Amino acid sequence: MSYLELLKLAFPEVIVVISALVVLAIGLISRQGTAVAGVSSAKPPTRATGTAAGADWCSLGAALGVVIAIAAVLMLPRNASLFGGMLVITPLTSLFKIICLVLAFFTVCLARSEKSLRHPGEYLAIILFATVGLMLLVGSEELLMIFIGLELLGLSLYVMAAFDKTDVRSAEAGLKYFLFGSTSSAFTLFGISLIYGMSGSTGLAAISEKLAAAPAQPLVATGIIMTLIGFAFKIAAAPFHLWAPDAYQGAPIPSAAFIASGSKVASFVVLGKIVLVGFGPVHGSSAWHAMAAGWSPILAVLAALSILIGNLVALAQTNVRRLLAYSAVAHAGYTLLGLVAGGRDGFSATLFYATVYALTLVGAFGVVAVVRSETGGDDVKNFSGLAAQAPLLAACMAIFMFSLAGIPPLAGFFGKFYLFSAALRVGGNHGLLWLVGLALFGSFVSLYYYLIVLKAIFIDPPSGTAPVLDHVSSDLLQRITVTVLAAAILFFGIMPDILASRILAAMP
Repeated sequence: MSYLELLKLAFPEVIVVISALVVLAIGLISRQGTAVAGVSSAKPPTRATGTAAGADWCSLGAALGVVIAIAAVLMLPRNASLFGGMLVITPLTSLFKIICLVLAFFTVCLARSEKSLRHPGEYLAIILFATVGLMLLVGSEELLMIFIGLELLGLSLYVMAAFDKTDVRSAEAGLKYFLFGSTSSAFTLFGISLIYGMSGSTGLAAISEKLAAAPAQPLVATGIIMTLIGFAFKIAAAPFHLWAPDAYQGAPIPSAAFIASGSKVASFVVLGKIVLVGFGPVHGSSAWHAMAAGWSPILAVLAALSILIGNLVALAQTNVRRLLAYSAVAHAGYTLLGLVAGGRDGFSATLFYATVYALTLVGAFGVVAVVRSETGGDDVKNFSGLAAQAPLLAACMAIFMFSLAGIPPLAGFFGKFYLFSAALRVGGNHGLLWLVGLALFGSFVSLYYYLIVLKAIFIDPPSGTAPVLDHVSSDLLQRITVTVLAAAILFFGIMPDILASRILAAMP
């Protein structure tokens, strides 16, 4: 294969990398121009007047690069494979590259409104480099390339979490995320090395053939367990979730939104490929009446712990970002249900739920960003009286909260419906009924703490100590982004088949 053909197949990733470099250059030039203007004039320009134009150009360049990359994905061939699965193009990978790019676009829109970021060019470039990591994750079926994508994504997210130098909590969030992330990378790499040593390959299809031809050995089982532990860190599944609350609360809000959305979607795509394609022959069984060793019982235990711990600990939270973090732990448990069920229906249900959940979280963090910028905090009390001061934002937040709780006719309801129905249909005698029942219990519990947020928004009077939220001063782009995301959640709730059928049709 020629380099020209390779460039053609990797053109979307190349566009995103070039966009990141262009944004870096724009940010550097705008800062140098501001410094020169400050030296040559008697009155140095303030940050707001000196770098606002540069931030606008950086945001425009990043958003334009993402849009061009989406167009490039649409022009890719339907099927292609390079270097033994290192780069794979299928309808499924193309669809989720587009979804990851859309999430990056909305994150760029939120980052434009984040006033505390002193270097917007560098920040937006890191978002784009993280997006390249997402695209490599989604578009590979080879363990080494998957690990490279994980590391590119992880290193970018560590920097994004610690980017706000004016807030000590941001540095703490970045440090904790880095320590837990490096630990998870060590588990993943050690697991991959054991699997390679026993199978002689890092391609998922070749690993599947080797596992099907020979009985499972202890080292293979150890490698599978360590790989799953590494990904459990990435998706914040209990008991490997301890980094999430501090990272969600301390990181800049666009960083938290991207960690909660884009990284989760890509992680579930690649985790589904690994367990259903690579480890398929050692599936095992999680049925209550016929337990069998394999990766399925491990994921079932992770799902059960995530649902219980995430929902019960979220009940005690007074900070909305920490509440969303523990909610994310619970939602990781729900999403694992589809992988435990297995098959095309289970995997498609997992991907549908991960997608609508990611869109919901970006929107919810957008509302949190507006409230934080106007009131100076993101505790539940800071949302008091939001409905009277900003009815549109309050309505959007209600849509996001009800979707997370699984209330019809929103997208979250149909996501849970697809997951639960796929789990109930698998096998005979409703073997996963215990896990579905636990998930239903968790959904009922979650409704309580989502309603606490909505009670503050719609019923409680504005807090006397908090500044009144001025609906005029908030960034218009931020409000448009939140409104579009709320409309998307409502649209996919009314017509879920538009997305669900596309995901199912893209399945191999």
